[in-house]
Amino acid sequence: MVVDYAVIILYLVGMLAVGWWGMRRAKSKSEFLVAGRRLGPSLYSGTMAAIVLGGASTIGGVGLGYQYGLSGAWLVFTIGFGLLALSIFFSARISRLKVYTVSQMLDLRYGGSSSVISGLVMWAYTLMLAVTSTIAYATIFDVIFGLDRTLAIMLGGAVVIAYSTLGGMWSITLTDMVQFVVKSVGVLLLLLPIAVYKAGGIDGMREQLPDDYFSPMNIGVQTVFTYVLIYSFGMLIGQDIWQRVFTARSDTVAKRGGTVAGVYCLVYAIAGAAIGTATKVLHPHLDSPDAAFATIVGETLPVGVKGLVLAAALSAVMSTSSGALIACATVANNDIWMRLRRTVVPGGGVRDETHDEVRGNRIFILVMGAAVVAISIALNDVVEALTVAYNLLVGGLLVPILGGLVWKRGTAVGALSATVVGGVTVVAVMAWKGVLANEAIYYGLLASLVTHIAVSLISKPTDPAVLAAWRARLAGEARADERTDAPAEV
Repeated sequence: MVVDYAVIILYLVGMLAVGWWGMRRAKSKSEFLVAGRRLGPSLYSGTMAAIVLGGASTIGGVGLGYQYGLSGAWLVFTIGFGLLALSIFFSARISRLKVYTVSQMLDLRYGGSSSVISGLVMWAYTLMLAVTSTIAYATIFDVIFGLDRTLAIMLGGAVVIAYSTLGGMWSITLTDMVQFVVKSVGVLLLLLPIAVYKAGGIDGMREQLPDDYFSPMNIGVQTVFTYVLIYSFGMLIGQDIWQRVFTARSDTVAKRGGTVAGVYCLVYAIAGAAIGTATKVLHPHLDSPDAAFATIVGETLPVGVKGLVLAAALSAVMSTSSGALIACATVANNDIWMRLRRTVVPGGGVRDETHDEVRGNRIFILVMGAAVVAISIALNDVVEALTVAYNLLVGGLLVPILGGLVWKRGTAVGALSATVVGGVTVVAVMAWKGVLANEAIYYGLLASLVTHIAVSLISKPTDPAVLAAWRARLAGEARADERTDAPAEV
């Protein structure tokens, strides 16, 4: 185990070193929050794949494979489908807007001041996403070092907070690239072939497991449909995902690089389900499907390889955690705090001339990070809280955001009404049917869609000047303070 410990420790030290190096590049708000908007295809594809494939995709994906067989891939499949849809149909337009948050996009499109309301919904979603990822450190560090849960959360959280605070998006991008490579090697090139081989190959697995384990819909059609609504649509509108789109140096990079990342997600989905299915053959009586990943790693892999694969799991959690953390801090600072300070400037942005913007965003990452660690320690299970956050995000914001991108008749009143009605409907149905009930997202989306269309049609159309400014931004005519002459990164 000494070799495995050394691999994990070197990995953590490396993350901190990259964070320190990234601090030298984060000299402006644009550099700190969106890496100067100059990532090329290689960095962009790697960091996008890293942010969407977190602990749920890795540990959870293997667990679903253990429970349902190859159909357990559907969770990560729907994430990949959502990323492909975002990249192919919307990323070019999103990239050309040159904003920092989803709420600023809504203000630009509708000419209103929705940042506080939409920002609160987005903040709750990113906060709970960060909490969920942080709690996962407890499982991983328990497997690696046998650490106490609280200490494990504090250790993992401290590393992520440190490199995120130091270098912002530059540090996160560089650490994500390392994490992308580690995950690819650890999960796809090592764990997958070794697990399948030890389980007797595909033919051996078929002989020892029921036929249902190889059925594409064993997990259930309704479950797949719900995954699409929550995760595929969630990929289209999440601040953590959009903030990565903002880092692309061009709309072409955003479209093509995101497409590559989406295809990678589909491959990763199959790998996780196959590993879980192999684990079912090798260890058929585990107490929980979520223990499948740790079990297959701990009892199957040789010394050294085990450390690398555990580092892969840790990297999956850290990439999602850091992405959610900077998204949470960006929304809290730019959409909520600055808006409440009433320092609004034209175009949807917010500015305090006497404020050091990089320093301010660093402080918000530090504060939000501390809150995430504290909440993670206090909660044992945040599945319900994360479900609430996802339901509010999709039920409240999907229609106003996509409607703004594709329907010119949508109005600010319609968007705001759709957000409120969709959100209230989601909460009401969860209170009626239960937090984990699928009906909440169904009714919430339907109510939001009907409200947006009806209220927009009966309200005054959006000011032509606002729409003209919106079309100009979509055409790539960014404000002067958003342009950069810095060289692009590959």
